[in-house]
Amino acid sequence: MNAPVSASPRIALIHATALSMPPIDAAFERLWPQAQRMHLLDDSLSRDRARDGGLTPAMVSRFIDLASYAKRTGAEAILFTCSAFGPAIEAAAQAVAIPTLKPNEALFAQALERGRCLGLVVTFEPSLDSLAQELREMAARRGAAIELRTVFVPEAMQELALGRPDDHHRRIAEAAGAFGDCDAVLLGQFS
Repeated sequence: MNAPVSASPRIALIHATALSMPPIDAAFERLWPQAQRMHLLDDSLSRDRARDGGLTPAMVSRFIDLASYAKRTGAEAILFTCSAFGPAIEAAAQAVAIPTLKPNEALFAQALERGRCLGLVVTFEPSLDSLAQELREMAARRGAAIELRTVFVPEAMQELALGRPDDHHRRIAEAAGAFGDCDAVLLGQFS
């Protein structure tokens, strides 16, 4: 059994893009400011995932290494902020045996509470299949049948990286508008 998390715990935040760091810092400041945040960034993860067309055993090992390092530094819990790596995050969680979360778990749970017709928008194309699979698996575990509509929005992530959040948001909103009557629309992008 894991020890309870302290009032001022060290939380490791593991990122595949620097774009994820400001939103998580803002959320922690707002919701849990006493937590000690520790950021780990491997910005080659997304490029390697896109290049390889999927998760490789070497990539899974990298996730385990990152989580193990975080645990050795005293982290009491880990939040991965990269949405395209579900099975690698699960392997890391098993390896370190401390609370380790995927970035989309709470989002998916909330969406399933809202209804059965769900729209999923992604800006990193390799995350589309893995997120859709994770969402379907969560729905199945809850005994829920869902209708899932998905869309990849090319160039939106680049707009964000270039410091043009309004263009990013416009692209996302346009794509989400195409879902029409969905009960919930999910943005499969932590940043």
